[in-house]
Amino acid sequence: AVELGRAGAVVYVTGRTTRDHVSEVGRPGETIEGTAERVTAAGGTGIAVPCDHLVPEQVADLVARIDREQGRLDVLVNSVWGGDHLLQFDTPLWELDLAGGLRMLRLGVETHLITSHHALPLLLRAPGGLLVDMTDGTAAFNRTYRGNLCFDLAKNAPHRVAFGLAAEVEPYGATVVSLTPGFLRSEEMLDHFGVTEENWRDAITQEPHFAVAESPALVGRAAAALATDPDRARFTGRSLSSGQLAKIYGFTDADGSRPDGFGYFEDVVLGGKEGRAEDYR
Repeated sequence: AVELGRAGAVVYVTGRTTRDHVSEVGRPGETIEGTAERVTAAGGTGIAVPCDHLVPEQVADLVARIDREQGRLDVLVNSVWGGDHLLQFDTPLWELDLAGGLRMLRLGVETHLITSHHALPLLLRAPGGLLVDMTDGTAAFNRTYRGNLCFDLAKNAPHRVAFGLAAEVEPYGATVVSLTPGFLRSEEMLDHFGVTEENWRDAITQEPHFAVAESPALVGRAAAALATDPDRARFTGRSLSSGQLAKIYGFTDADGSRPDGFGYFEDVVLGGKEGRAEDYR
């Protein structure tokens, strides 16, 4: 959202956590209002709109408001998730909390379908629209089982959504991709390791692969690069990563590095190639 704002966009920031209400995710410091303010500070226009993307009527109202106020929708970033607190890794399906697993699928798949269903008519009104379906893991990386069947399904679905929607919107001149960050230094991940953005490298002793971690700015810059590329249609239907697009477009992370998290995981961790995480940043 911030990087799209930096590119001059009007960004509607949606979600369930506001300064008056905290969603089940339980991250009260990460509000849609705070994000919208950061968008504006970066040079764009941030507009916070409370919206539960599992409620079709709320999404329909959101799209109607964008149409009323802007008359167009150029970019849709489907980044709805919020299921990390439900994860039970290395637990077989028959021992999973079934309600939690199904909730993950609703949060990670159903929300994307509802949002695209309602937003695509506005996005397709003029040629050149871009839909970015966010996920965790490239299509190649996600051939490796992700350790929880419901999570695995939720994070593979956006690749098929992008593939299928690319075919459906092709006559309208729109581009659809799935996009993943690498090993993300999100606020939640920093908290998990007990570090901050300033001393994040201290977490490498706990998790050596964290040496290839990237800040959220990198995948934001990837989305902004796609949004401002007049030739982005060459990527339609494809699975993309922040590190891959950083090489293509030449942007860097906030610290000036260019981490390629999934290049590292695919080559070294899974592929057995000689190399260090530092070789991929």
